[in-house]
Formats: sequence, C-alpha cells, structure tokens
Amino acid sequence: MDQVDFYKAKLEYETDSWDLSEALKKGEDVIVIDARSPEAYSLEHIPSAINIPHRNMCEETTRKLDKSKLYVTYCDGIGCNASTKGALNMAKLGFRVKELLGGLDWWKRDGYETKGEHGVDGIKINCGC
Repeated sequence: MDQVDFYKAKLEYETDSWDLSEALKKGEDVIVIDARSPEAYSLEHIPSAINIPHRNMCEETTRKLDKSKLYVTYCDGIGCNASTKGALNMAKLGFRVKELLGGLDWWKRDGYETKGEHGVDGIKINCGC
C-alpha cells in the first residue's frame, strides 16, 4: 500500500468534528452514536446522537437501525476507546461506520453545542478543517 492508498483508506474509517457537523447541517444520512454509558450520555452528548453503549451493541439493540446509513461512533475522546469498540461492533454487525476523532472532547473544543444535563451552547469556531 502506498501513501495515497493509506490516507484514502484512513478517511474511510475516521471523521472529524468539522466534517460531521457539516454532514449533519446538510441533512446527510448520518446517524451519530454515543458509545458510552447511559449515565455519561445523559450528562452531555452531541445533539441528535443516539445512545448505544458499545458493551450492549448486538443484533437485538441495533435491529431497528437502517444499514444503508452511515454511523459515526464517539466517546469522551483521547484516553477512551469506547468509540473504537463501538465502531468495531457496528462493523461486525454489517453497518457502515466511522469513528469521530477526538470524541466529545474535540467536538466541544471546536465550539459545537452539546445537549444533556451539562450541555453547552456552541461558540461557532470556524476551524475550517
């Protein structure tokens, strides 16, 4: 594999907060999955995200999900690998999935709004990634 192929492949499996935000604004068929616990989700999460903890991802918990859509998993960020475990579980179940780089931490650092008990208003930083 050469460098071009490597980076093209990498972009098939990862996304950043800018690209995710733009996809959501445009109404693209992207479903965001918070792969953390229900308790963490209730405290703070990305708007429109659904909560399916990675430990509970199985045919039963994902039965009603549309396999034609793109799913983006996330967790707290660096130091947490629930998003990776969630992406792996979703891929094993036959879903097209990407992992959000930096998770909720980088989502907030880039100035995007969050919902939940500790939700914050977005400050609209234009990183231009």
